Amino acid sequence: MIKIAPSILSADFSRLGEEVEMLDRAGADMIHIDVMDGHYVPNLTIGPLVVKSIRKYTDLPFDVHLMMDNPMEYLDDFIAAGADSITVHAEVLHHLQGCLAAIRKKGVRAAVALNPSTPLNVLDYVLDDLDMVLLMTVNPGFGGQAFIPQMLNKIRDLRKTADGIGKQLDIQVDGGINPDNVKAVVEAGANVIVSGSSIFGSSDPAMAIRHMRACP
Repeated sequence: MIKIAPSILSADFSRLGEEVEMLDRAGADMIHIDVMDGHYVPNLTIGPLVVKSIRKYTDLPFDVHLMMDNPMEYLDDFIAAGADSITVHAEVLHHLQGCLAAIRKKGVRAAVALNPSTPLNVLDYVLDDLDMVLLMTVNPGFGGQAFIPQMLNKIRDLRKTADGIGKQLDIQVDGGINPDNVKAVVEAGANVIVSGSSIFGSSDPAMAIRHMRACP
């Protein structure tokens, strides 16, 4: 089943609650929330207080992507704010398994994000601790970037690995996903699609969501 997770990074922040309500009405499966700290990535976005402020506008799951140097220090804050799943970057954690275990212990889905140049083998010993893997299909930090086509092979390889061990794993893709390439990423094995510009930039966000979910 294909799930669509619109990224509010592309929303109008002056009316963020209304934008979240719109995504709910448009048929989104979850709300993707990009948290950037200005250190791990060269941009600043939002914190737990903003997440808490928009929680009342929808019952959809909040999919919180922590692009931060120190995600362990903020797990409790984002969970208290309403996060239903938390994604951390493998590149910043010396004790990745410990962080994933801590997330799951708090009753929240645990996910790991990998940048385009990060190899899949960093997941070899943590797959049992994961609900989802986020494969970045752009280098993180800014919205509106172009999809890196070499990531299709990475998606295929991860799906093959998960299937080979009988692991039911959500594979999420984030970065440059649009109606022209969504079919290819789904055929490669992704089943959770993050998209910002293509949904918020559409004259009909509900139709854009339906189109992405219908592929292939």
